[in-house]
Amino acid sequence: MNDEAKRIQLRKYKAFATGLFLLMAVIFIVMTILQKTNNSHWIGYVRAFSEAAMVGALADWFAVTALFRRPMGLPIPHTNLIENSKQRLGDNLGSFVVNNFLSPQNIRPYIQKLKVSNFVGEWLAKEKNQVILINNLSDIVLDILNKLDDSAVSHFISKKVSEMTDDIQLNKILGNGINYILEKNDHQRIITNLSKQIKDYVLENDEMIQKRVSEGSYTFIPKFVDNKIAEKIASGLSGFFKEIEEDPEHEIRALITQKIHEFSMDLKEDPKWNEEFRNIKNGLLKNDKLDEYSNDIWVSIKKTLMNELQEEESSLKKYLSKNLDEFSQNLKTDENLQNKIDHWVRVTAYKYILKNTHQFGNLISSTVGNWKGKELSEKLELEVGKDLQFIRVNGTLVGGLVGLIIYTVAHFFL
Repeated sequence: MNDEAKRIQLRKYKAFATGLFLLMAVIFIVMTILQKTNNSHWIGYVRAFSEAAMVGALADWFAVTALFRRPMGLPIPHTNLIENSKQRLGDNLGSFVVNNFLSPQNIRPYIQKLKVSNFVGEWLAKEKNQVILINNLSDIVLDILNKLDDSAVSHFISKKVSEMTDDIQLNKILGNGINYILEKNDHQRIITNLSKQIKDYVLENDEMIQKRVSEGSYTFIPKFVDNKIAEKIASGLSGFFKEIEEDPEHEIRALITQKIHEFSMDLKEDPKWNEEFRNIKNGLLKNDKLDEYSNDIWVSIKKTLMNELQEEESSLKKYLSKNLDEFSQNLKTDENLQNKIDHWVRVTAYKYILKNTHQFGNLISSTVGNWKGKELSEKLELEVGKDLQFIRVNGTLVGGLVGLIIYTVAHFFL
């Protein structure tokens, strides 16, 4: 029922109570006039009833009116009670709600009934709801991206990269990386491949070897001797590297492994390498270069995100839709996931309500306290005024009956 309907109803009941008072007043006047010319006993009884009824009606009218305003505008003490006590009423109402409705024992049964997982799962399973959710999230993220200061973001990225790289020791990272390769024995494949490449290079360039041997030979040595020597050299080298290629246990492999291990330890422990890599890092990550890199990275990320969020069928939105589908199915079928989510919601809601019960009380108190006194009185009168008019009606009738009883007792016994 809206306020206008409540006002019409209140006026109707006020008219009824006032009409009953006016009826008693008319009866009292008529009986008083009749009593002067007529000695019938019943006139006295009716007059006594109407007289007492008027007093009861006026008394209860005063009491009911004093709650909401000053009767007839007169500054009578202890009237207009609601307007004068609105702050205290607000405080008491807030305390009443907190103590009687938001206590742990009262809210726990309702919290335990919360089960949102099925509802969320059913809601997310509908394609139109997924579209709404994704579009709203996209709009929010786009709005954030458009409002971000690009220079501030790129400066933030640059600063964080600088802070992170300050503590990075590249020599130790590289040394540990080499150790990892040695532990996995992956360097053997490199040795095998390198040996094969050298062997093939020697076999494919025998003429170059012959030329080199001839250039370093004495002039009196015949050319066929030089060629024979070159052939032996090429054969020996190719055979040696073929052995390394085919023999996993070749001693050269062990020697190379040892040397690589020594180099990795040297990288990690020798201060000169730390200084060398620090110089390289500082050269690559100078402030101006770092700012340029950071700006390029941010512009690229922002452009990609905005394109993905603006396109209706972008890969990002398809990915989100696919995951929402899977999540909604899990919510409907996975009892373990349902229990986890529902438990989290219940615990969070329970803790939040208990933690902020005083805020609910303060909200009620401040809301009532901030209402204008007249406005508060009107609001309360619209809500309970109809029932209060029955107090006036009852006061009229009860007052009349009491007056009748007093008159009867006085007439017969006094």
